Amino acid sequence: MPDLQPFRETAYAKLNLALHVRARRDDGYHELETLFAFCADGDTLSFEAADDLTLVIDGPFGGDLAADENNLVLRAARMLREETGTRAGARIALAKTLPVASGIGGGSADAAAALRGLNRLWGTGLRDDRLAALGLSLGADVPACVHSRAMRAAGVGERLTPADLGALAGLPVLLANPGVAVSTAAVFGGWDGVDRGPMPERPAACLTEGRNDLQAPAVRTAPQIEALLADLAALDPAYPPRMSGSGATCFALFHDWGDARQAQTRMAQNRPQTWSLLSTLR
Repeated sequence: MPDLQPFRETAYAKLNLALHVRARRDDGYHELETLFAFCADGDTLSFEAADDLTLVIDGPFGGDLAADENNLVLRAARMLREETGTRAGARIALAKTLPVASGIGGGSADAAAALRGLNRLWGTGLRDDRLAALGLSLGADVPACVHSRAMRAAGVGERLTPADLGALAGLPVLLANPGVAVSTAAVFGGWDGVDRGPMPERPAACLTEGRNDLQAPAVRTAPQIEALLADLAALDPAYPPRMSGSGATCFALFHDWGDARQAQTRMAQNRPQTWSLLSTLR
């Protein structure tokens, strides 16, 4: 039966613990390998039964998005309607707490949470695998965001294999964004085309021996990323800090909450204009 009581879904922030670009495809996309991990926090979507389909957006970064027909949340809703044949409506509220176009899957995670939430609200009964397949047309990160658990991915990001983070699971993570938006297309376009080899198997090795091949072209687009990474490294994290996705958000993992809280405090003192979020890996 459909869930008629208002409820919420978290659009968990996505991190790429490593992102290896292996080839540029003829269709303009890229063959890649990545290890997706998800934070315990993110945007929040609220759902309530209604006759019409509506979306309102608020939150610290709500002003950066329009609730128009191109919004990924509404596109996901229309797609689920078409797939299932339902004519039900919904009143959706998006609390946008993650920066827009920042490499942590904000829009993709919102679309994925919309698919999960409306599937529950409308009682359409699709399994997560089917929701993930539907979401691929909305963006390469959407399938992983539907599952919102650690995944190794290949292809353009659609070939997913569940991963065990091992000792990394539950670690505190500090996310930081220098306040610059970078174009995903421009960053991928700036990749030098050199295949530097496969991603390591072990999750921890992805942080120590792996890499983000989009980091160099992103830094050329936004030099603030390099300065932010240096500042994160000075906070003595457990692993070398890294940029997520195509940027500009960077992250650092810490062994315990005391170190992580102290790092966030120092970040706020040294870089008061830098957005940050302290969370844990799911």
